[in-house]
Amino acid sequence: MTHNPPTPITDYILGFPPEVQIKLTQMRDAILEIAPESTEKISWGMPTFQLNGNLVHFAGYKNHIGFYPGADGIEAFTQEFGALHFSKGAVQFPLDQPLPLDLVRRITAYRKEQNLAKKK
Repeated sequence: MTHNPPTPITDYILGFPPEVQIKLTQMRDAILEIAPESTEKISWGMPTFQLNGNLVHFAGYKNHIGFYPGADGIEAFTQEFGALHFSKGAVQFPLDQPLPLDLVRRITAYRKEQNLAKKK
């Protein structure tokens, strides 16, 4: 686990129980590993990463962590979700299971590629 400087996302994570804080920090670290140049902020009440527009969002809930890579990010990886609950723009990672951090990294990389292509 890396030690990120205090930001509104740090404050957001600290609002959860310690065991959830660990998972939320893992999500943040996985996203930043792929897109360290992204800008962090709170948008729509959730941690948001921007890189040439919205990149991905995540949020903590009572029983899961929601990951919001947009409709394209979900559609491109739907077959990898297995039994995970997902919708047009989100996938839910249950708190009682390990986070699929490799999947989070690959979806984030996909979204990063999309956003950087828009820039050209």
